[in-house]
Amino acid sequence: MNCLIVAATPIEIQPFLKSLQEGNALIASAIQIDVLITGIGLLATSYSLQKQIQLKRPDLIIQAGVGGCFDKKLKLGRVFIIKKEAIADQSVIELNALKTLFDLDLVPANQPPYKKGWLVNPHAILKKIKLPKVTGISVNEITTQSQRVRFYKKQFNPLIESMEGAALHYVALQEGIPFIQLRSSSNYIAERNKKNWNMPAAIASLNQSLLNLLQAL
Repeated sequence: MNCLIVAATPIEIQPFLKSLQEGNALIASAIQIDVLITGIGLLATSYSLQKQIQLKRPDLIIQAGVGGCFDKKLKLGRVFIIKKEAIADQSVIELNALKTLFDLDLVPANQPPYKKGWLVNPHAILKKIKLPKVTGISVNEITTQSQRVRFYKKQFNPLIESMEGAALHYVALQEGIPFIQLRSSSNYIAERNKKNWNMPAAIASLNQSLLNLLQAL
């Protein structure tokens, strides 16, 4: 199996990269691993992924990254599998309500790769992973305004926000390649005081979950 590990920045998977360089014996020898650092954002991720797939088509893509969490009751550093994604700010605020391209009938809600307006991961491999499966949204602008938080919660009811997840789902679904999106929560949405963020815990748990996942393949 050829597995492509994807991250927006090297710091998010630095412990995994170190483990890989040291020849971690826990990673199954039958798995050939390639690593792609895409850069931040939907455009950079889409372009980098497509370019890599043209060079070498993987059997599985695993995207690993940190993200913001909408539920302040959950402890930071928890890791989730994103089951479905939407591009939240590909929308308009009209009459004090957020409307997506699907609400505006600009794009059919079930036009591939969408299902009812969502980019859904359909692959059975998710059932084998013992991590919570949750809803994610991707944005071009990090959410900081309380009004926008309310709009997103009402429209999408997401748990995790990132800037790259929907790009993985879109490209992998279009290409017919199995994929997994791993996200750990590093901060709460709209919390701009980075003293309250917990990047060390998020990165540590993310990388441990990534290693555990590769061991289980």
